[in-house]
Amino acid sequence: MPRNKANVLNSLREARTRAGMTQTQLSAEAGISRQAYSALESGNANPSTEVSLRLARALGVGVESLFYLAEQPVDSLEAELVGNTNLDQASDGQPKRTRLFRVGQRLLARPLAGLGNAHHAVVAAEGLITSQTGGRRVTVQPFEQDEIETPTLAMLGCDPAVGLLESGLRSRGITLVSSEQSSRQALEDLANGDAHVAGCHLLDEDTGTYNGAWVRRLVPFPCTLVTFAAWQQGLITARGNPWGLQHISDLSEPGIRLANRQSGSGSRALLDRRLANAGIPSDALLGYDMEETGHLAVAAAIASGSADVGVGVKAAAAALGLDFIPLEEERYDLVIPNHFLNEGPVQVLLDLLRREPLHRRVESLGGYDVSGMGVPASVN
Repeated sequence: MPRNKANVLNSLREARTRAGMTQTQLSAEAGISRQAYSALESGNANPSTEVSLRLARALGVGVESLFYLAEQPVDSLEAELVGNTNLDQASDGQPKRTRLFRVGQRLLARPLAGLGNAHHAVVAAEGLITSQTGGRRVTVQPFEQDEIETPTLAMLGCDPAVGLLESGLRSRGITLVSSEQSSRQALEDLANGDAHVAGCHLLDEDTGTYNGAWVRRLVPFPCTLVTFAAWQQGLITARGNPWGLQHISDLSEPGIRLANRQSGSGSRALLDRRLANAGIPSDALLGYDMEETGHLAVAAAIASGSADVGVGVKAAAAALGLDFIPLEEERYDLVIPNHFLNEGPVQVLLDLLRREPLHRRVESLGGYDVSGMGVPASVN
């Protein structure tokens, strides 16, 4: 498209060609010389308002489709790097795709590459990290200015159902930024101010209750726990359960390969607790050190044949057509700092949690009891 010195683009040539007109014909219709028209079409001159209207009428189109301002490039921004990515180690000299979002007054960049930032599908990015300016500060080139100003809800955790929130949030003008993390890592990052919400399913063995004690232990400010769901955790195996697995003790049988979760996850804690109760040392399990970053990653390892069994939620097994042997029901809570409770995106989330359509969608995944969804579990 020709551009003039005022950064005005035009599509005169394309419109004229579609209309089957020559420059001479169109200039006559507009009441200007052919030379004047040629200067307009090449972008070397600006039309007056009157000439613009005449050209549009002659071509049978709107003025705004003939002349429009060029979009100005978005200025680079400084942001704070969050997540587990070491850009020095991950760098190949190329800009890194990143999520760009605000939590409180902080502008945060969460890269979409590197250990701990992998996703099971292509995730839209808001910009590119072009350089690291020292410590955790990075320079980001946004793709669109509007995206930076869009309200965001930053969530951390391991629930495969978190993606079901996205459409409801988007319909209300909220962008969901989620990152798959263990429950403990999610709470630690929440304590650092890196998110609005963290998901958690950690049993406190001293009290026999879920989540509250861990939040008090790891998060230094008051939080409200809101139940997302109770879910079934158990053994995920290949379809037909070819090894005939029924109990944690079966995992120590020779040749059975485990896909484990990382330390700090609720699934890893469940496995370790059951092994200890059965008197089985962890080094008796083949693949105990093979760590996956989420429930779906465990299921994928089993579906691909690289592992025979793993601990995860029923929904992950169902998603990949695998067998599931239940072990425990756990409560998965959303931990929300009290200073974020009145923020718009968090209020939208709380409203969605109370709505029946979300309940039905989550239940359809399998293994979820949503009867308590949206109900405050405790305040810490």
